[in-house]
Amino acid sequence: MECPVAPKLDFGGTTPYEDYVHASVLHSLQQQWSQDPREMSFLVITQIMELYFGLLCFEWRQAQRELRVDDLRAAVRTLKRSDLHMQALNAAWRPIARMTPAEFNSFRDALGEGSGFQSGRYREVEFLLGEKSRSMLVPHRAVPSQHDALEALLREPSLYDDVLAALHRHGLPIPAEVLERDVAEPYEPSEQVERVWADIYREGSRDLLELGEALTDIAEEFARWRYDHLLATRRSMGAKVGTGGSAGVAWLEKRTRRSVFPELWTARSYV
Repeated sequence: MECPVAPKLDFGGTTPYEDYVHASVLHSLQQQWSQDPREMSFLVITQIMELYFGLLCFEWRQAQRELRVDDLRAAVRTLKRSDLHMQALNAAWRPIARMTPAEFNSFRDALGEGSGFQSGRYREVEFLLGEKSRSMLVPHRAVPSQHDALEALLREPSLYDDVLAALHRHGLPIPAEVLERDVAEPYEPSEQVERVWADIYREGSRDLLELGEALTDIAEEFARWRYDHLLATRRSMGAKVGTGGSAGVAWLEKRTRRSVFPELWTARSYV
């Protein structure tokens, strides 16, 4: 019987794990601005959210490339993978949502005018999902490289635009006014697109049905993200003005009423 090989312990300097993950860099990024230990929890969780925003943008751009070459199965696999990332992202709200107002206030002043509203990566998430708004570029003007990247993304097709273009290439009657619309503007629901999705759910191919369900999963998790954000804010600070001077709960309540990929929801009434 062969003896198990002992793991290599001495690498003569750094380790392959460190070289690949850059863990020491990650752990150097948590710099508290207050003496309250709860701030560390808030800071780490916020940074984790930022990493997930970046990962979601990476995955959805990959799905766009796959849709553009009509590889629907690959796109569905990518979208389903991103849905798992979104579930993990949403779970990050739980520790923040359990903070009492007094606990949150113990380090809130350290945030100053900082707010998640100013996150460039989160703005990318919204733009890729079709939540386009030129006014939302304003908070990023102070960082020209970020502002320019977001302005370019504003003028590019969203994930849903690429989905509808793929459906059109598969012979489905997506109207020209949808395909040729100004993609820098927010997406407006179309009754004809609604009928296309209803037909897919009644008698469409398995690939198209799975595409619809993968998108619906993403839309559901994004709605849950917004609602969990609202609940966490309401629980920790009530109706006070939000960090960064935002309207706080009132602003979040307005955002929770918006749905991405709207026809995927309304079409179900006609199946």
